[in-house]
Amino acid sequence: MLLVDVYLDKSPIQGIGVFAKSHIPRGTLVWKLDPRFDRIIDVETYEGETGPVKNYLDRYSYPDRRDPAYIVFEADDARYMNHDDEPNCDVSSPEETYALRDIAPGEEMTATTIISSRRASISSAIATCRPTPEARRG
Repeated sequence: MLLVDVYLDKSPIQGIGVFAKSHIPRGTLVWKLDPRFDRIIDVETYEGETGPVKNYLDRYSYPDRRDPAYIVFEADDARYMNHDDEPNCDVSSPEETYALRDIAPGEEMTATTIISSRRASISSAIATCRPTPEARRG
C-alpha cells in the first residue's frame, strides 16, 4: 500500500504513471505490502482465469518473490509505477519500497523491476519460478 501522497498522470515512459504530490526525502518508506488491502492470489486461481480477467492480472500483478505459488495484486495506484533503468525507488525487497533519492513534487516515481517485464507476461514468469514436481517432493 502506498504510504506517500501520489497522483496518476500521463507518463512519458509508458501510459499512466505514479507521481509524487509533495517532496519525498531519500530513504522514505513509500510502499509496504499490506495483506489487508493488497491481494495475494494463488497461482492456481490465476491460471484458472481467461479473457479480460487474466489480461488484467497479467498487466497489474506480478509473481510473489517470497513464494512462487502466489502472485501479488497491489490494491492501490502503486500498480501503475513504471520501470526505469535509473529508478528513484528501490523495490529490491518484496515487502517494502524506499525512495532511492529525493523525489520532487510532480516527479514520476519509478522502479527497476526484478522481472523486467512483470506486466507483460506473468504466465512465463510463474513458469520459470515454480519448482518442478520432483523438487517439491524433495
